This record gives sequence, C-alpha cells and structure tokens, in this order.
Amino acid sequence: MGHDVGVSGSVTLAATPIGNALDASERLRVALVDADVIAAEDTRRVRRLTSSIGVHTHARLLSYFEGNERERAEELVRLARDGSQVLVLTDAGMPGVSDPGYRIVSAAIEAEVPVRVLPGPSAVLAALVLSGLPTDRFCFEGFLPRQAGPRRARLTDLASEQRTMVFFEAPHRAAATLASMRDAWGPGRRAAACRELTKVYEEVFRGTLDELCSWADGGLRGELTIVVAGIGAGAGTVAASEREPAALARAVAEAEAGGLDRRTAITEVAVRAGVPRKVVYQAVIDARSAT
Repeated sequence: MGHDVGVSGSVTLAATPIGNALDASERLRVALVDADVIAAEDTRRVRRLTSSIGVHTHARLLSYFEGNERERAEELVRLARDGSQVLVLTDAGMPGVSDPGYRIVSAAIEAEVPVRVLPGPSAVLAALVLSGLPTDRFCFEGFLPRQAGPRRARLTDLASEQRTMVFFEAPHRAAATLASMRDAWGPGRRAAACRELTKVYEEVFRGTLDELCSWADGGLRGELTIVVAGIGAGAGTVAASEREPAALARAVAEAEAGGLDRRTAITEVAVRAGVPRKVVYQAVIDARSAT
C-alpha cells in the first residue's frame, strides 16, 4: 500500500541520548529544528535536551506518555496528515522500546502517513554488548511485574529461555528483582547489571546472580539494565551428583513441599541443574514408580 499523495507531513521517531549529550546525532539536531510538533514523555526534558546540544526549536510541545498514548497517537497522526512534521521522543533512547511509540507507528501506517526513524543510543544494546554475555541471540523483556507473584510467574515462563535476556529495572526494585531471578533460575546463572550508562559514573557489575544480589543489597541509584545469560550459556556449575535422577527427584519433592506446583518445580530444578526439563520429569516418574 503506497503513501497518500496528499499527505505532506510525517511521523518521525528519534533516539535521544541515554546519558551523554555528545551522543546526539546530527540528524536529531536537524529534526528538532525542523519539527512542527514534538511529542515527548516529559516536555521539560525536551527543553533540557535542546539546551544541552545547543539547538533551538519552535515546535509545539505535546506530552505523550503511557496514560494518554492511545488518544494522543490519533491526534498526532491527524496533525501529520494535515501536513505537520511530527517528531516523537522518549526521555532517553528509542521511542517504542519500553516507552510509547508503537501505537503511533501503527496508526500512522493505517492512515498512510509516512513514518521515519532516526536511529541512535539504546540502553538495551549498550548493556548487551557490555555484559560479556552471548549477543548472537537475545530477547528484550522490559520491566518485570512489580508484584512478587506475577514476577515469579514471568520468570518461571522464562526458565528455559536459551537466549540472553535483557531487562529494565528501577533502582528501588533492583534487589528484589535480582533475588527473584536467583530463586527462579539458580544462584550460579551468569548476569550483568549496568547503571548510569554513558554517564561519568557508568558502572557494570558482572558475576553470578548470587553475586549481583549481594552487590545490590547496599542500595542503588539510577535505572538499571540487567542482562542475564540464557539457560544454555550460564546455568552455573552444578556438581554431577546433583544431576543424578534420585537427586533431581528429591529436589522436585522439596520444591513441591515449599508450595510450588509440580510443573513449576520440575522447571526450576531443570534450570538449576542445567539439564533438559524432560530429564527431571523422567526422574520424578521413575521415583514414583519405585515407591
């Protein structure tokens, strides 16, 4: 489906610096100057951004955040269809990646309004590369649920994930999230926590989930990007005796006694032992047959 020849406006999603203003691209500078409308999570940050990179914009500033995303996306597309150059920004990084952006792209495509992207800084990719973990296959999981129950359920679903996983987390929830990861995937799983990316005090802590939990116990500042190895790349070192069928069956029984259902218990034991789930399942069946 081609673009409507009557449409002279467009929607542009642009990546903004995640900490260091020097990462602002020349294309971003031009887009800020040329924009008729700028949609951003926090319009005050737009003013700080333009000031820090030395550009001035005459654009109309509109708030665009999770609470008004659906309605605002429709309004922004109408403005673009009427000829406005609409620039969509997030507080840091790429719009649409754990931030508003998807709805306006979808609406613009539906309305046959041209959509463009200005690539640039990304906390997801920066942390992935810095982690030292495999980068050939990875998945982005964003923020985990805040409540312990839903968070545990999500982590259980990811227990057999083989790809490197990337998460965002707020500093005041980091310790609880890392502890949940350790409990769900085992203390030996390799991981990295990145904070203050591209800033003066950038820090990357690499180690096992158990080590990351100890590191986070003292309290943290700044949003974190947490990178965790998939099951095939970092399940930790487990003694051979713990992979014996009888040991696997006992571990499942202990997990069930602690309140887990059997399916979840089998999955968690498989992850911790670094063996396929079917191996643990068979160990449980054999143990039941022997009694």
